[in-house]
Amino acid sequence: MMFRAILALQWKWARLVVVTAAVLGFAIPLLAVQGATDASGDPQTVSQLLAAAQDVGVFFPLLAAAAGLALAVSAWRADHAGRHVYAVSLPVPRWQFVLYRYGAGVLLLLAPVVGVWIGSLVATAGAQLPLGLHAYPHLITLRFLLCGLVAFSLFFAISAGTSRTAGIVLGVLVALVVLQVLFAAFKLDVNLLGWVADRLFLWPGPLEIYTGRWSLIDV
Repeated sequence: MMFRAILALQWKWARLVVVTAAVLGFAIPLLAVQGATDASGDPQTVSQLLAAAQDVGVFFPLLAAAAGLALAVSAWRADHAGRHVYAVSLPVPRWQFVLYRYGAGVLLLLAPVVGVWIGSLVATAGAQLPLGLHAYPHLITLRFLLCGLVAFSLFFAISAGTSRTAGIVLGVLVALVVLQVLFAAFKLDVNLLGWVADRLFLWPGPLEIYTGRWSLIDV
């Protein structure tokens, strides 16, 4: 009962973000295959199709990070504004309240994930792919889900602290994630902040999943 109440509250606070992210998640796969109208296998056509799909694919991790950030911040905004009086007044331990908050956020995060999945299925069902190219709607959705969970979990933990600390840390992390994803998408050999970036974005770093090749269509 209490979990449903917390879920309803977080939905009320973040419904605009959830709906927007779900719509964008549905639209991105459609953009990725908009040039898939020629199945002749012409090398130039194949090359252009792969390049376009990879260019659009950069928006998958960006959307996952943005959705995770927005949901995490919205989950704690009211508690910070009320100086956590509501949480302290509840007849449950603090850890259980935090777990409810986290679980509600994860459920809301599933909306953009479902949007990406349905959009990928619709996009690939109508695409004409040359021989040798394949669509990976389930794999791209799973990776999007993992990215969203990483972002939400990280920002959720940070947002649970003071607003000032959360703002500083979140700003730095968001800037790092966005820049590194863009560098990877444009194939720029840039090692952001040297050792720190290596530990964050290279395996087994926690943000490694954001880098690399993001493409709904591949060989």
